[in-house]
Amino acid sequence: MELVTAGFFALCGWRWGLTLQAAAWAAFAALLICLFLIDMDTQILPDDLNYTLLWLGLLAAAVGWTVPLASAVWGAALGYGVFWVIFQLYRLATGKQGMGYGDFKLLAALGAWLGAEYLLAIILLSSIVGAVIGVLLIVVGRLANKDIPMPFGPYLAGAGLLALALTPATLPALLPFAFPFGAR
Repeated sequence: MELVTAGFFALCGWRWGLTLQAAAWAAFAALLICLFLIDMDTQILPDDLNYTLLWLGLLAAAVGWTVPLASAVWGAALGYGVFWVIFQLYRLATGKQGMGYGDFKLLAALGAWLGAEYLLAIILLSSIVGAVIGVLLIVVGRLANKDIPMPFGPYLAGAGLLALALTPATLPALLPFAFPFGAR
């Protein structure tokens, strides 16, 4: 995992130079990697990490390193709200909890970094990442019991890392149907 982290740090340094903006995006990557690993192991997304990611995203937007601040604020609010509504509908329909509140907070943090326009793309990317990892886990035999709940946070974190690696600007070309209202 150290190589993955170093690779993202190098990517940030290459893309933004040795700047505070690069450090902010490197922190974005580091926090997502930590959240990915913790949630895979414990099925918990720690509030301390989610809130740090959220507030760093809003701060980065406020100083002009990411998206316009209004898009970051709307991204955070809608990111949380979309998963909250899905959670409530699922709970009403089944009487069970389908996801945890950490997932709401993580999508809010990703919305703060990438903006409201990218929320649908992040959700779609996380589903693709989840499908690929799920198939790999089935193939290697680590997911033999279908009754074990799978955390969604690692796939959200993976989608955020994928967006960083590919650059948010390339996502509309890769997932044009995910941007019905356009992208920045």
